[in-house]
Amino acid sequence: FPGMLSNPRLTPLQGTLNVVMNQNVTLSCHSDSGSPPVTYTLFKHNQKVSTLSRPDLTPGLFSLTISSASDVGEYKCKAEDNISSGRKYSKSLNFTLEEQISKPVLSSPTSQAKKGQNVTLSCLSENGSLPITYLFFKGRQSISPPVKMQKREAAVIFLFINSSSDLGTYKCRAESSFRNNTKYSDGFNFTLAEEGSHSQPLIISLVLIFLLLVIGFALAIPFFIIPSYKASE
Repeated sequence: FPGMLSNPRLTPLQGTLNVVMNQNVTLSCHSDSGSPPVTYTLFKHNQKVSTLSRPDLTPGLFSLTISSASDVGEYKCKAEDNISSGRKYSKSLNFTLEEQISKPVLSSPTSQAKKGQNVTLSCLSENGSLPITYLFFKGRQSISPPVKMQKREAAVIFLFINSSSDLGTYKCRAESSFRNNTKYSDGFNFTLAEEGSHSQPLIISLVLIFLLLVIGFALAIPFFIIPSYKASE
């Protein structure tokens, strides 16, 4: 006795409804019971997209490309067999369009640092679906716990420059909740400020004082020479 046609299930083979622009996806429409052959029809916004027939109870597979925002609308499928008088519909599903994360920018207010100085590093991706999780590295070793940002704001960490070994290459990684959506920044390097650079203001001050003394001496000469000249007359 042929089985009663069951309501089909519409599922994404990639396992998630989160998609990015220009992604290829496959939807499976499948009735567990019925009398083959079974004809499956896919609809988007109640408009027919495609129809295919299966000689048995294997799923009907529909391949799509998400090429615009309109492609993430409501989808559902219909199943029909040779014996059942009616047709059965699946529940609808909707894709969620994710924005690909952009390459993060790693920056600092200063690129020069002295020993014993505290510095900051900021990491920001201008594009990408929120939240975005940032992680900071020195070389290949992570130097911070993951920082999850719910807003389009930079993640910031504080560093203490204790020696020249702290001046290596720093990077950061940005990752969104969408799988395989991870980007790394370019490297950032601090340079060690000259230890003697603090003496430059002192040298400038001494030069200015010397010039002021010379000018003062030059202005004072007439006051000494003229009275002595008159006294000699």
